[in-house]
Amino acid sequence: MSLSLKTKTSATLVPVCLLIVAMISIQSGASLAKSLFPLIGAEGITTLRLGIGTLILFIIFRPWRMHFAAGNRLPLLIYGLSLGAMNYLFYLSLRTLPLGIAVALEFTGPLAVAMFSSRRPVDFLWVALAIMGLFFLLPLGEGIGSIDSLGAVYALGAGACWAIYIIFGQRAGGDHGPGTVAVGSLIAAIVFCPIGAWQTGSALLNADILPLALGVAILSTALPYSLEIIALPKIPARTFGTLMSLEPALAALSGMIFLNEHLSGIQWMALSAIIMASIGATLTIKPKPKIESLPQA
Repeated sequence: MSLSLKTKTSATLVPVCLLIVAMISIQSGASLAKSLFPLIGAEGITTLRLGIGTLILFIIFRPWRMHFAAGNRLPLLIYGLSLGAMNYLFYLSLRTLPLGIAVALEFTGPLAVAMFSSRRPVDFLWVALAIMGLFFLLPLGEGIGSIDSLGAVYALGAGACWAIYIIFGQRAGGDHGPGTVAVGSLIAAIVFCPIGAWQTGSALLNADILPLALGVAILSTALPYSLEIIALPKIPARTFGTLMSLEPALAALSGMIFLNEHLSGIQWMALSAIIMASIGATLTIKPKPKIESLPQA
């Protein structure tokens, strides 16, 4: 192998490995967050993750140096609100759903954005695959899975918020740069932290929980977002999208390892159909010249 080929291979492999580590970190953080539900509930962990995560993001991105033009504030506001709602609804869904299934249902949001951005005949194949996966995951009839209906609604709602987050995140990010995620997180924290604190009550004041909540914030926010910022400029958009499509599988594995959650054969097939639809939509979509960091819940 020539030196130039080795260099090219290394230049591609390193950012791919960073993104894989980022995805593992996100799902590990979700598993840790779910393990705290008996202590402070989904609302409490949402509050702590948004609050601590916002502080970390402010230290990393220093958004106080940004200039906010009057005409660009609405996309930023919607971006922040969708970020907070996505986190809130996702953690609510985890109360009754296995992690892998919750992420698969949530992933229908960005999958819909990818498929609706192109209306070529091949996209109908990915739509059909996604619908098939949803049919076997959702409680649509007798004997189809054992998924909690309300949890599924919360996960799909988180997916809808993720879709809005992507659309308005691209607009806000184009105006304000990487610091957008810190400002969006602040907006989310201002709205959803008081709601979560009111619902959780004095349990949030337990000092023993703070180190674990810090771990959730680092694993789910600080570490993956930082790794993505390093990796994204160095890989093609198509590669990024394909790797992101593996999130539901990594979530299911994380649930098995850390939470002792096991999926049935039908649920694994349904999850695989959604992953295949996402990969197919990514590989056949018209690539964009620039990638924005679009983290999940």
